[in-house]
Amino acid sequence: MKEFFGFGGYEREPEGFLSWQHLLFVSSLMAVMALLAVLLGRRNRSRTEREKNRVLVICAILIDSIEIIKLACFCLRSGSCETLLYNLPLFLCSIQLITIPLAAFSKGRAREAALDFVFIFGLLGAVLGTYGAGQNYSAYPVLGIENTASGITHSIAGFCSIYIGVSRMASMNRRNIPVTFSIMIFFCAAAFAANKLLDYNYMFLVRGDGTPYDLLYGLVSGSPVLYPLLVVLLLLVYIAVFYLVFFLIKKCRKVRA
Repeated sequence: MKEFFGFGGYEREPEGFLSWQHLLFVSSLMAVMALLAVLLGRRNRSRTEREKNRVLVICAILIDSIEIIKLACFCLRSGSCETLLYNLPLFLCSIQLITIPLAAFSKGRAREAALDFVFIFGLLGAVLGTYGAGQNYSAYPVLGIENTASGITHSIAGFCSIYIGVSRMASMNRRNIPVTFSIMIFFCAAAFAANKLLDYNYMFLVRGDGTPYDLLYGLVSGSPVLYPLLVVLLLLVYIAVFYLVFFLIKKCRKVRA
């Protein structure tokens, strides 16, 4: 247990990014995530919104509880809570620590917008934060608190995304599009400010750090102006394309019906 939580430092060498241990671990999580999401989503599709929402309530409690345990471990290991400044929910994936509880416990338009946001970004964040997390799997053992907690929380986010889609909880109303854009812009602005204050790399707005963003970073030769602008633009374009594809699929279904 001491070795799993990393007290005194890890004795094991990291297995490495895209090692068979990394791929086996995250593929197992993704398989369980997808299977449960589809099964529960199909089972609950015709049930009331309250019954559907119970699954999200459990997910909200789980994802935040695991994150709190991880942060408590980090504080105990370092002997200081300063580490919390470098684990704020200001990455694309960790935004779900806020939006999933918002989708589970809020009402009205706030809930609709949160459901749509989780639906749009949950699965993308799950894939990028597991298969693409070069910064984690290069630095820590696969079966350590960092990668285990991260893998589970990312899987919960991906689960919620698929579940919301399969159970038809997402509203995807056109009126929520500005809200979805606003949520993303707000978190990007907060991440940019935090990076300046803490000399950190939230939302990977400073550099790629071994993630797929490295491709974009190399494309603009690491420009401190172009790179963060393109990262934000890419996220906004993804939102627009997701809505467009959703509306086209919905329109095709109506035509066939």
